[in-house]
Amino acid sequence: MKSRLVARISVPFIVIATALLWSTARAEECPDFLDHNFRKLHSPETINLCQQFAGKPLLIVNTASHCGFTPQFKGLERLHRKYEDRGLVVLGFPSNDFRQEADNEEKTAQVCYINYGVTFTMMAPISVTGADVHPLFRELASQSSQPNWNFNKYLVSPSGKVVKRFDTGTTPESSTVIQSIESLL
Repeated sequence: MKSRLVARISVPFIVIATALLWSTARAEECPDFLDHNFRKLHSPETINLCQQFAGKPLLIVNTASHCGFTPQFKGLERLHRKYEDRGLVVLGFPSNDFRQEADNEEKTAQVCYINYGVTFTMMAPISVTGADVHPLFRELASQSSQPNWNFNKYLVSPSGKVVKRFDTGTTPESSTVIQSIESLL
């Protein structure tokens, strides 16, 4: 009787302990510049990029709701749906650095989620250039170049290296983006 009780307790404990060790190991592999908590767009929920996405390739994009390139949300969503099962994570970071972001998060969320059907992870607005640049975008810029407008796309390897930076005019579904993603996966 006692051995059955120990077995019932031990199995869940082993599963939980293994999951914690695995997530800790993955987080240790994660570069410091990704080890930040970000609040999700129009939500109190926060996520840590290392805890959530360590070991996965990332497509990090600075976005804006009222930009001529805002329709790129459609292409980003298609990339997300096409490559999500293969590990690619698409992350959107709204920014008003180029004065084209909505004046509140509710409006930004409406543009993303309602107007464009975005299901990939969108964060609350941050600064991507200038004196107040977030450390994430500071590092992306140091590995490539800083955003010069909205919808710059950074393809980041699982080890945290910028594989390629795509400027605003490069659409998410261009052959250059697709080939770079395919080679990383």
